[in-house]
Amino acid sequence: MITQQHLDKSISFEEYYKIAEQHATEGKTSGENQSKELIEYAKLNFSRLKRSYKTTVPSEDVLKTVDCLNEKMIWIVLTETWCGDAAQNIAVLAKIAETNPSISLRLLFRDENLDVIDNYLTNGGRAIPKLICLDNELNELGTWGPRPAFIQNWFNEEKVKPEANMDDLKLEIQQKYNEDKGQTLQKEMVQLMKNWLKKECFSL
Repeated sequence: MITQQHLDKSISFEEYYKIAEQHATEGKTSGENQSKELIEYAKLNFSRLKRSYKTTVPSEDVLKTVDCLNEKMIWIVLTETWCGDAAQNIAVLAKIAETNPSISLRLLFRDENLDVIDNYLTNGGRAIPKLICLDNELNELGTWGPRPAFIQNWFNEEKVKPEANMDDLKLEIQQKYNEDKGQTLQKEMVQLMKNWLKKECFSL
């Protein structure tokens, strides 16, 4: 459950971007685990975050859908700067949120908020990014994450194969993101917003 206390300590996308940039520059990452591997991921993933934010253009379907919004939605996203999936998806979510002031995008670091992520596990794991959509009274409307469905379904099938290699799968996931360019996430968010709010203008 998301409380006002969680909202009070959440940060904006702009603040998150600056933190990710700082981590990449200073050789750090979020969370207590400051291993060389995660620090390298944080550096690489800031490049992905920066590129995704620069190149993502909201689709016509997104613009038509958010144009119908006049009720506040709060998107709480659990993340870490070392996470490759977060780097690819959060920038797209930010671009969607920027199209309408009714959408408030706020971010929380997962490992500082285990009480939250443990209510939103994916196949028993603390997978991120995880988006929780709330109304203005902090009632939950729905969730998304940690990946677009076509990538998540592919990963679920591949990881159980005897010959599966996680490093190779991670590289393939990033290739799929690069090919998709955030289009599938935009389509999923359009459908989710329609399901969450069920506004008459969505059907016009």
